[in-house]
Amino acid sequence: MGMKYGPMLDKIDLHLIRVLHTVLTERSVSRAAMRLGMYQPAVSAALKRLRELSGDPLLVRSGAQMVPTVAALRMIEPAASILRSAEVLFSDARSFDPATATHRFSLAASDYLDPQFLPQLVTQLKRLAPHCPIEIHPLSASFDYRHHLAQGDIDLVIGNWLTPPGDLHLGHLFTDEVVSLVSQQHPAARRGWDLNAWLEAEHIAPTATHPGARGVIDEHLASLGLRRHITARCPHFGLIPAMVAGSLLVMTTGRQYCERFVHQWPVQILQVPVPFPPLRYYQLWHERTHASAAGRWLREQIRSVAAALKPEDSKPRQSRATTPPPQESTP
Repeated sequence: MGMKYGPMLDKIDLHLIRVLHTVLTERSVSRAAMRLGMYQPAVSAALKRLRELSGDPLLVRSGAQMVPTVAALRMIEPAASILRSAEVLFSDARSFDPATATHRFSLAASDYLDPQFLPQLVTQLKRLAPHCPIEIHPLSASFDYRHHLAQGDIDLVIGNWLTPPGDLHLGHLFTDEVVSLVSQQHPAARRGWDLNAWLEAEHIAPTATHPGARGVIDEHLASLGLRRHITARCPHFGLIPAMVAGSLLVMTTGRQYCERFVHQWPVQILQVPVPFPPLRYYQLWHERTHASAAGRWLREQIRSVAAALKPEDSKPRQSRATTPPPQESTP
């Protein structure tokens, strides 16, 4: 049975759908024009056509800003879906050729990762896919990564979770051991510490992403009925080692992260007197990019960069967490 298209279809083109989706998500004609690379009058003219087609004002003024009408809110996901299908229609029919591709790679990553990971990834992507723009977003609580993955705004997310969300595809990148970083002047650097001394030390932790939020370290301590004494918080993870170097603060995170700073600052790594599960770093992606040739290629690059990250410290180490061979798995 053939598909029957109504007369409405003759009035709709893909460009109009793109304007619709952008105007409704940006909630502003001027911002939509910037994002689409169009002049404002052209966007206004398209919005006028969309209003005629839908018989709805779509965007209405509310105080100082514009807000979508109820009917317009219902159009956002179908419009996104049409645009996604249109993109896949041609882009993934061909295999992905990094040398000539112009696909925009967009990912969100936590900054607890080895500080060499993202620089090496960007270097590799720029070398192999020179025409592909790259966007890296911070993985913070205000960034609703599940929504952005589902909408197709980002290709994947890289971070560590005690229990990664089960509805997403998951690829294991590496496993790391939880350790503490202290100044070489810290008493524990000479004397060592027991559980109480460690809990009562002055800890520095990342700024809570939202009120009441706990990172993986404090989440695990809470599950053991323990609490450490946090006296400083900083949102810039990369600056914390320098703060540790000049104070009695204690930073607790992955060994591979800490090792990057041992030669830069007068700091040293100490074992934590609490049994911690290993930190596991994953890449997560949505079903919609799972079969995409570009998405598969990007995940492969991320895996290879993660696998090649060698800690700088060449001294033999005790209790190095072993890394199972990374692979993609499906929920």
